[in-house]
Amino acid sequence: MLIVLTGIDGSGKTTAARALASAALAEGREALLLSNYAGRRRMSLLSARLGIRLPPRLADAVESIIRSANVLVSHARASRFQGLVVMDRHLHCQLALREAKGLPRGRALPWLLQKLPAPDLVIHLDIDPQQAHDRIVARGTDEESLADLTALRDAYRALPEFTGFTVVDAGAPEHQVLADLRRALAQAEKARTSAARLKV
Repeated sequence: MLIVLTGIDGSGKTTAARALASAALAEGREALLLSNYAGRRRMSLLSARLGIRLPPRLADAVESIIRSANVLVSHARASRFQGLVVMDRHLHCQLALREAKGLPRGRALPWLLQKLPAPDLVIHLDIDPQQAHDRIVARGTDEESLADLTALRDAYRALPEFTGFTVVDAGAPEHQVLADLRRALAQAEKARTSAARLKV
């Protein structure tokens, strides 16, 4: 099983990914957690520290290269793993960032997304931008404006792939989010098992 988590900053993607993997391990199952970062947070902090703002297209090019490399490595690791693979972020995240910045979708990322093995489930953690912003301010490790978070939330919803996402309310209490995640995973596993039986 390959599960991908998407969502705006502050939606709890990393926390949810760890919780899913931990729950599977607690049940005696094999689980692998992989992160597909693009270095955006580090670049933003470095740019702010140096007082330099990279042009949007240049920043996206650097992020796209880093994220694509991480995604390729993650898929290579996933192909050798027999168990549940949870990916924190994927190429969908970079496509949403492009949409939010008003940049063209391009051809390379959509092409790569089609060529890579399709996830069994893409879970989108949806949250009110204000709540996400409050979380970001509370953790104090990075900065995101409310306007940017709102634009990114709208950008995710505008992706053509979004209709195939399973949306989970990330603004709910943590125990409820985990319960919803596990329910979505169970449904995906049931569908996968049914599909395998039909092939036989």
